[in-house]
Amino acid sequence: MNMKNMTKFIDNVKTSLPSCRVDTLSKEAALELVPGLCVSFDTTFYMPEALNIQSQNYLQALFWSCENLVAESSTFDSGKKLLQLHRRPVGRLSEFEGEYDAVILCLGAKVNMLPEFSGRLPLRTCRGVIAHLELPDDTSEGFPERGPSILSDAWIAVQSPRELHVGSTWEWKSSNSSPYVSPDEASSALSELLPKASAIYPRIMNWDFTGARAGLRAMPPLTSHGSLPLLGCINNIMEGNQTCKYWLFGGLGARGLLYHGWLGNLLAHAVLSSNEGLIPSELTSWKNTTQFLDFK
Repeated sequence: MNMKNMTKFIDNVKTSLPSCRVDTLSKEAALELVPGLCVSFDTTFYMPEALNIQSQNYLQALFWSCENLVAESSTFDSGKKLLQLHRRPVGRLSEFEGEYDAVILCLGAKVNMLPEFSGRLPLRTCRGVIAHLELPDDTSEGFPERGPSILSDAWIAVQSPRELHVGSTWEWKSSNSSPYVSPDEASSALSELLPKASAIYPRIMNWDFTGARAGLRAMPPLTSHGSLPLLGCINNIMEGNQTCKYWLFGGLGARGLLYHGWLGNLLAHAVLSSNEGLIPSELTSWKNTTQFLDFK
């Protein structure tokens, strides 16, 4: 939408990984993909292999994948392995003591609900609202059947030719983690999102609002390396002697899908070897912040 971002995108395309296909299209080629698209420059970027991912479905599939992996490894190895999902309320981390060798906290924005962490982590909370839109029944011309989703000042995630999701707002310092969106909040979100979405896809003004959903992000601090997630062993903040080792995996913000696989692998190796040094120091440097050290 502006020359500064356009220049960055062009540079990124030149250095992108071969496995991440990015095509550079002219305005005319972009209009063939999405008729009615409004592009500011004569260059657009198209990722033909990109996907929309519904995080809840993805996490469920990821858990099933882990179950299958455990079952397969038990078949080939002499020792039997077991993966189970337990649901129970936990008031303090010390409740895990004596029961586990290691505990990894991945609570997102709700990590501050644990008394051991309240106010101690350099996280910035941010509430985001997504608007759901549908094409009216009396309108025949929907979004192209194979048309791509759109990423601009606002993003448009295509669910079907007659259903779109538009996001997202950014309400900093919010502590509201409820997915429920009140009529007033929905109206405010629409007034913020629609001008941004219509600037790139004007026809969206013909679509009807059908609902909204919200979530709370836990954004990491901004450092000289960028906004990086928080990883590392946290036993030094626990009281008493611990037989269990506690680890944090948080602050992924709006980049969870980008980071979680790679960082999960790094953290798993660090946990199994009890060696925090396997994690890049940029991801553990948050433990040296004044906010964290003052509580120690």
